[in-house]
Amino acid sequence: MGLWTGLAAAVVVANMATGWVHLLNGGSTTMPTAESRPAAGAAKPVSKAEELLQRGIDQGENKDFSGAASSFRQVLDLDPINKHAWYNLGVIAQHDNRTADARAAYDHALKVDPDFESALYNKAILLESSDIDQAIAIYRRIVSADPKAATAYLHLGQALAKKDRDGEAEDAFGLAVRADPSVQQFVPERFRDSASATPTATQTGTKR
Repeated sequence: MGLWTGLAAAVVVANMATGWVHLLNGGSTTMPTAESRPAAGAAKPVSKAEELLQRGIDQGENKDFSGAASSFRQVLDLDPINKHAWYNLGVIAQHDNRTADARAAYDHALKVDPDFESALYNKAILLESSDIDQAIAIYRRIVSADPKAATAYLHLGQALAKKDRDGEAEDAFGLAVRADPSVQQFVPERFRDSASATPTATQTGTKR
């Protein structure tokens, strides 16, 4: 199953959050192909927790957030360290502007998997208004692990610009656009000319 990004489409990039993380193929963010699916006789039995998780994802995609939250909580009753259920509860709370609840849910997911990129990303978005230095540190961690994380670079640039660290912000915006040229429209106007899909001399080093 894939990564649902319905929330991202509904808001501007400044507040873009990633959406549901699916589990039924082990948490992969790519759709399984016909060739990669196991033969019918070799299919792994789907657990009750996985069934409930998928139900919650389906409910969320249909905007039944109350039903989705109930399903994810049932998953946690069966599997208290299910990072996907915790994460998806965080998505719902973030959608409802319940910042403290969202951050707590993401922290639960990150206790299970400290490198869970989607939870790190959404937590950083929440921190931009209260602890921008920590948000910057998280975005740097994400792009260090995933150099093609264009939206993380974009948020990193925005956060650095708020701190008047324009040289570092320019580098981050440039890396965002080189990773995904379509995000250039979201780069602040004063940085847009310097944010190019063509590498520049500053690509190899970050300004301090």
